[in-house]
Amino acid sequence: MKIKKEMSITDILKEYPQTHPVFVKYNLGCIGCMAASFESLEDGLIAHGIKVEDFMTEINGVVEN
Repeated sequence: MKIKKEMSITDILKEYPQTHPVFVKYNLGCIGCMAASFESLEDGLIAHGIKVEDFMTEINGVVEN
């Protein structure tokens, strides 16, 4: 698993830009959000009511393919 739930959303999008469609699919407008630079992915997912493990499986599937 390359992407970890402790990573910041901004760092994920910078390092793995191919993950952007996953954020869009889950209605996460993280690119323009100020919290994306300091909030962990897990914190953002929980705040938006998204199941962390489901999202992690999908986003890591994108970077591992």
